[in-house]
Formats: sequence, C-alpha cells, structure tokens
Amino acid sequence: MASKPMNVVVVRSLPSASFSPFPRHSYQPHFLLQIGGSLGGLMHGIVLKRLGHTVRILERNPSPLLHNQGAGVVAGNDTQDFFQHHDLTHRPLAVTSHLRHYLDVKGNEIHREEYAQQMTSWDLLYYVLRANFDRVESGYCSLPPVQDGEGKATYQYGHTVTALHDLGSDAGVELSFHDRSSTVRKLLQPDVERKYVGYVAWRGTVPERSLSAAATAALAEKFTFFHALGVQILAYLIPGPDGAVEPGKRLMNWVWYVNYAAGSAAYRELMTDVDGKTHAVTLPVGKMAPRVWEKQKAVAAATLPPQFAEIVAKTEQPFIQAITDVLSPSNTYLDGRVLLVGDALAGFRPHTAASTSQAAYDALMLDAMLRGEMSRQEWAARTMEYARRVQRRGVEMGERSQFGRHPYAGTYPG
Repeated sequence: MASKPMNVVVVRSLPSASFSPFPRHSYQPHFLLQIGGSLGGLMHGIVLKRLGHTVRILERNPSPLLHNQGAGVVAGNDTQDFFQHHDLTHRPLAVTSHLRHYLDVKGNEIHREEYAQQMTSWDLLYYVLRANFDRVESGYCSLPPVQDGEGKATYQYGHTVTALHDLGSDAGVELSFHDRSSTVRKLLQPDVERKYVGYVAWRGTVPERSLSAAATAALAEKFTFFHALGVQILAYLIPGPDGAVEPGKRLMNWVWYVNYAAGSAAYRELMTDVDGKTHAVTLPVGKMAPRVWEKQKAVAAATLPPQFAEIVAKTEQPFIQAITDVLSPSNTYLDGRVLLVGDALAGFRPHTAASTSQAAYDALMLDAMLRGEMSRQEWAARTMEYARRVQRRGVEMGERSQFGRHPYAGTYPG
C-alpha cells in the first residue's frame, strides 16, 4: 500500500517566463521551491533569495545537519568564486595545501608537484551557507547583515517529494511530499539509475594534534597520495571543530578507495551497520560494525605506508561511501519550471573533487541567467556540458585508479 502524502504544495508563481533573461528591476519576486538542502540546494537558495524571491527548501533528512562528520572538501575555483560573491560572513574557509606528492609503501616520497589547493570541510560550508540562507546561528560564523531587497527563506526537514504534476505554464507545479526515500530525478527520469561501480571510499578524520612527528612531516599542509593495485588512499588537512583553521586545531582528512564486488559477501558485510540494517550508498558515522572496522585497521597496518596506517588506526568514527555513477540526460523539465542542478543532475566520482564545485558552478550560472547575462538555453547548455565532461573524467580517473595502474603506484608488501 502506498504511503499517504503528508502534504501537497502548489508552486503557482513559477511560470516558464520566470526563467527567461530579464533586468533585475523589471520582474516580480516569485515563490520558488528548492528540493534538497545540502550544499548545492543552499547555494541555489542563496542566489534566489538575494534576487528577492521567496525560497522554501525541502530536505528529506529529519535532522538539522545531514552528516556532521567533518568530511573534507577540495574547494576548487568555482567554489571559491561562489563564496567570494555570495558569502557575507567573510570568515576564513580553508586550509592551504601547498603541494601534491606521492609515497611508496615504506612512506618515502616518490613524486611531488608544486600545486597549491584550498581544503575545507563539509560542515563548515554547510553552516556558513545556512547563516547566509536562513540565518541559522552556530559556532562556525557570525550571522551576516540583512540585505535590502532580500526574499524570505525557509528550510524544512523530513520532507521528500514523491510526485510532480504540471499544472500548466500559468499555474505552476504541484508537488506531493512525504518523509520517505525518493529523488526528484527518479520522478522525472525513472529510467536513469545510480549504478554501483565496484569500489567504496572509506573516510575519516583525525585531530591534527594527535599525529606523530613523522605523520605530520609527511601529511601536514600537503595533498598526499598512495596508489597500489586496486587501492588508492589520500589525505589532507581541513578545518577543525567550528571551522578552526589554526595549526593544532585542524583535522587530518583521509579517503581510502578499496574494491568490493557488487553483491559479494564482503560488500554486504561492509554495508550492514551495527543494527543489522543494510545501506545502499552511505554507511553513516557511528554505524559501522566494530568487527568490520577492526579488520580494516589490520589491513591498513599490513599494507599501507606507515603515515597512512597511523591516521587510519587513530580514527574513531569512520564512514563509508559506495562509489556510483549517474547522469541525467537533461537538466530542464516542464518548460523550464523544474531544473536539475548539482548532484541531482550528475553524480561525480570523488576522484574529481568536483561535486561541490559543480553545485557552485550551477548556482553561479543560474545567477547570471536570472540577471539577464545569458539565455535560458545557454544556461542549460553550459551546465549540461560541465556535468557530462566532469562525470566522464571521474569515470576515467576511477577506472585507472581501481582497475588499471596509476603511474605512481607502489606495491603492497610481500
């Protein structure tokens, strides 16, 4: 029996003309609905709010924070551009990684590239965006000043869209929603499915102050990699609790890619939590079965460079992300009244370090389109090209990393 929807929303002020180019002073504000309240949803919500629209975000997760595990984010150029133009808190957001380098299995450097990158954390970006969108107070930042002409912003938890109905260009879109799992992409493109690609990312963080001198020398303020057959692990510093960026207060973030065949006993054990529930994509923080984690720490000690084995062993709350591919064939539906952006449009493999950048790029392009700087067709073409290009690059990087041979790959001992 189907669940009864908990509510229905009719977005009546969202005709297709509202997404045509127009000067800032020549249009009336609209009531706009953003489905999904992670980083991409908040970025788009801020853009729309600052243009004077009333914006309501529906987030399917029931809790105020989706996952406060301090997961690392590489802040690419588009992410930096978005915060430079739209973040009014003006607080520091990143730790600089001054170079990329590769270790062999004994922990010796075998290659380096002088290449600076900005490293931040999911929770810091989330709280800064919430401060800008709906003025949520936190220890991460002060609230920004209210801007003249801003629209109203609302963020609601525990709401999942389960149906979309086109009411016509002058009436809008009707949405039914309930607190159960679904995605708007699945409603619009039921034939497009997220596909597991044969490996997962183990992830975790360790307080910088807990690292040994050897691990600090090898990993601090560097983007460090180790490759072996079917394995990649990387690490970099990110802001610590409440977004602290001062030395000694930061976190060492690591990501360890390991192959598991779909449907295998090892994969099923991995994705089954301490309560016996099997997860499809993410095994959350605090839910890993202790025997699984103890087994993986033993693997780390036996096979990884000592600096990486140390940070794995010192991690208290790891989590797992199954790596998947998904790409929608279009980003515009119902005559432009429903747009797919960010992860709803394309899921990138983490090797690209571009998921947050995609969200930022899409939001910047939407801002430009709504300000009349490009047409709706140009917006659609640019954002689709970005999604296809980076998604394809992620597949190539992941296949080389996990099923090919990386040029700086070492070997496991023995």
